[in-house]
Amino acid sequence: MISTTTGPLATLPAHQLAALVRARQVSPVEIAEDVLARIAALEPALNALVALDESGARAAARAAEAAVMRGDTLGALHGVPVTIKDIQAVTGLPTRRGSRLSDAVPATGDAPAVARLRAAGAIILGKTTMTEQGWTAVSGNPLSGFTHNPWRSGLTAGGSSSGAAALAGAGCGPLHLGTDGAGSVRLPAHFCGVVGFKPTFGMVPYVPVPNNGSLSHIGPITRDAADAELMLEVMAGAHPQDHTTLPGGFRRSGASPDLAGLRIAYSPDLGHARVDPEIARCVAEAVRVFEALGATVEQVTPAWGRLGPDLIRTLWGCAFLSHAPADSAAERALDPGLLACLRESADIAWRDVGAAQARRLSYAAGIGRWFSDGWDLLVTPAASVAAFPHGRQRPDHWPPHAWDWLVWAEFSYPFNLSHAPAVSVPCGLTPDGLPVGLQIAGPRLADPLVMRVARAFLAARPFAYP
Repeated sequence: MISTTTGPLATLPAHQLAALVRARQVSPVEIAEDVLARIAALEPALNALVALDESGARAAARAAEAAVMRGDTLGALHGVPVTIKDIQAVTGLPTRRGSRLSDAVPATGDAPAVARLRAAGAIILGKTTMTEQGWTAVSGNPLSGFTHNPWRSGLTAGGSSSGAAALAGAGCGPLHLGTDGAGSVRLPAHFCGVVGFKPTFGMVPYVPVPNNGSLSHIGPITRDAADAELMLEVMAGAHPQDHTTLPGGFRRSGASPDLAGLRIAYSPDLGHARVDPEIARCVAEAVRVFEALGATVEQVTPAWGRLGPDLIRTLWGCAFLSHAPADSAAERALDPGLLACLRESADIAWRDVGAAQARRLSYAAGIGRWFSDGWDLLVTPAASVAAFPHGRQRPDHWPPHAWDWLVWAEFSYPFNLSHAPAVSVPCGLTPDGLPVGLQIAGPRLADPLVMRVARAFLAARPFAYP
């Protein structure tokens, strides 16, 4: 783990920092300065930020301190630092999406999720790195290079929300906004040893609405499950610019650790996925925690599991065809893996895409029906591999491929396709000392239950950061 000698405020949970600010025990300025100091110590090695707005963060922290001293009504995140993945607009900063082909003009307004965080008193620190257009789950892009894993430099931090998870794992502030189209919140959380929650589709407004088949979700990346709930509560709710958003928002459930009465299915491979032995062992051992907390746990092989791989590989490349290069210069500017993916998808007929979309609807219905048949939750590995070196889409001990990283991410995308909530929580370390994530998924709109169980798991099995 990259080490530092800066103070402890940067690593405290958001809910604790907000409480300290409200009690006037800690100033927002002190928090911001501590987080900025930790970033200064670690960021050159992590390469997790594409834009750090130090002056803006300091000005916002001073304004937040003044509001406390005036006795103003304070928001739920007053004085708490947050970072934003570089796919969502932040006023005054460009939105580059990890691409050399993107526009460097600064945004003139905040995306709705960012505006809601700011309105709740959060201090926006800057923009975090991502893979080019979010196409892959390994942490590199042509614009800013590789983002390093906070547990070991030279290894992937995952993606596409690469910088968000790397900063969370390094303890550089408590709250980080990510997005997830096939696992891009949960997979980097797995690699970096943090919590990554993809809520039900439509829970958080995503503006502009992505033209990718309703795959993309916005979700929090944190060290603390309660922080993920708090951040989601602030961001959630209907918005006029996103016709897919749901009314009602998100409300946390009670914090009882008693899971008695819950029926939890456990699938180590969904009936088809290859999983490295050290990942399988770590997750299988962690699953016992749910039984110790009173839940009934049964190992299963869901019938819908085997239908996912062919489906996602048809839909994934098609979702990115709008980024196909217009000429040879643009082609040279693209991530080679993205280019390979686009080339493989270029000849798919629209008839086949339409048929895949129909299968996707049936697949989503099958997942919903499976939960309704008596399962409250499903537990799986978050991914099949631990962090591996940069410069490849798969670890060396897996068959190489020009672009197909999905082969080790077979557990995450089913819940993008079905719009169901899922969270990755750290459940242990490999023998080589790298984090492993356990995924907890539930039926659509079961977000409070998913997070209640995630909280109970981490309370019973706390994850230790060096």
